[in-house]
Amino acid sequence: MPILEAMACGTPVITSNLSSLPEVAGDAAILIDPYQVEEIADALQMMLKAEVRSKFRAAGLARSSLFCWEKTGRETTAILKKLS
Repeated sequence: MPILEAMACGTPVITSNLSSLPEVAGDAAILIDPYQVEEIADALQMMLKAEVRSKFRAAGLARSSLFCWEKTGRETTAILKKLS
């Protein structure tokens, strides 16, 4: 949720390439291995460029618009009903 909240606010995102984060972020964030200091530094260096920030800001706003609480609630309810 934090990366979606950041994207919805127009904040460019750097996030881990582990767990479900790549699926959530899609191509709207820079994905890094959180155990590789060089990757983190490189991603931060990239975000210093205005054109890169602008690209990820726009992509993040678009990506975050694909997620909503109502849809999540409906899908969760459907799964729970199926399981019960």
